[in-house]
Parts: sequence; structure tokens; C-alpha cells
Amino acid sequence: MKFKKHVFVCTNQKPEPKKSCGEAHGMALVEEFKKELKERNLQVEIRAQRAGCLDTCALGPSVVVYPEGVYYGNVQLADVKEIVEEHLIADRPVQRLKLDV
Repeated sequence: MKFKKHVFVCTNQKPEPKKSCGEAHGMALVEEFKKELKERNLQVEIRAQRAGCLDTCALGPSVVVYPEGVYYGNVQLADVKEIVEEHLIADRPVQRLKLDV
């Protein structure tokens, strides 16, 4: 099945003292994206899933949306709804969270 959009959330965990997205609520973000998509009946068109390291550890928790290849950093649970509404539905990336990678 081909998805219209695909959301990858870093859930990688690294040993201390390195910062890692998994330690900073990566799996909670995955679940929140899935919940938002399901509530809007978008889970057939848009998939959210966990991913390994996205090489933006210092800027995490990190999320990348394809096919656009837009990276987001320091994503909090409260940001998920905005990313779903603005980027995934309206095709307008959320500039305040966007990373230049």
C-alpha cells in the first residue's frame, strides 16, 4: 500500500550522557500521531511509525515527514495536533518546528 504521507518519529535510545529522542518521549509521540490520525480517519492515507536515529539528536525529539522530507525538531506532544492539521492535512509545514538539514 502506498501512503500519501509517511511520518517517521525517532525513538532511538543512546547511552548517557548523549541526548536521545527515545529517552525524550519518542514512543509517546508515535502513539500521539497514531491517535490523531485515527480520530480523523486518516490512518489509511497517512502512516506514522517509529524510526531509528535521524541524525538530529541534539535537536530532538525529531520527526521527518515524507514525501516532502521535512524534518522537525524539539517536537513535543502538544505539537502533534498542529503538525497533523497544518502539514499532514493542509500541506503547510510548521515553520516554528522545521529544521534546516
